Amino acid sequence: MQSLDMEGAWLLERKAFGDERGEFQEMFRRGALSEDLGYDVAVAQVNRSVSRKGVVRGVHFADVPPGQAKYVTCLSGAVLDVVVDIRVGSPTYGSWRTVLLDDARRSVYIEAGLGHAFMALCDNATVVYLTSEGYAPEREHAVHALDPRLGIEWPDGIELILSEKDRAAPGLAEMERRGLLPDFTTCVTFHQALRRRSAA
Repeated sequence: MQSLDMEGAWLLERKAFGDERGEFQEMFRRGALSEDLGYDVAVAQVNRSVSRKGVVRGVHFADVPPGQAKYVTCLSGAVLDVVVDIRVGSPTYGSWRTVLLDDARRSVYIEAGLGHAFMALCDNATVVYLTSEGYAPEREHAVHALDPRLGIEWPDGIELILSEKDRAAPGLAEMERRGLLPDFTTCVTFHQALRRRSAA
C-alpha cells in the first residue's frame, strides 16, 4: 500500500497469476486492508459505472461522520482517478492527486472526508468501487470538478462531459462558505476512533 502523499489516500497494486488457462487475480482482501489501515474496513455497497470517453464523475463526498470511504478499481478501459483534499484545516487542503487506473491491477483507497472524481479516457471505461456506507442522498455533496480554485489538470484534447448535477455543483470556496465541507480534525478523530474500536 503506497501513500499518495495525502493523509487518507493510498494506491494498492496487486499481482495477477497467469497460466495457459488465463489469469487469476485477488481484487480485494478485507483483512489485509484492515490490518494496513489499523481499523476494520466496512463494505456496505458495491457500485459499477460504465462511462464514455470524456465523462467526468465528481468531485463527490459525504458528510463525516460517517462519510463514505471508497475502494476504486477500473476493470476495463482507463480512467484518470482524482483524490481531492476538501477537508478544511488539512495541511493539503485544496490539493489533489491523480492516478491512472487502467488494468485492474491497481486500486485507490480513499478514506471518508476526501473528495473523489474520475475521468474516462476511453469509451466503455468500467469502474467498480466498494463503499463503506450505502448511498444516502441527504448526506452526499459535490464540488465542481472544473473549479479554477482546485485547478485539476484534466487531459487536453478531450471534451469533458459532466452530469447536470455535477455542472451545477458549487466551487470549493462556496462550499466552504456554506459550511458543507468536512473538517480535517473531525475526520482524523473519526478514524482514530475506528482504530481504537478495532484494537479493543
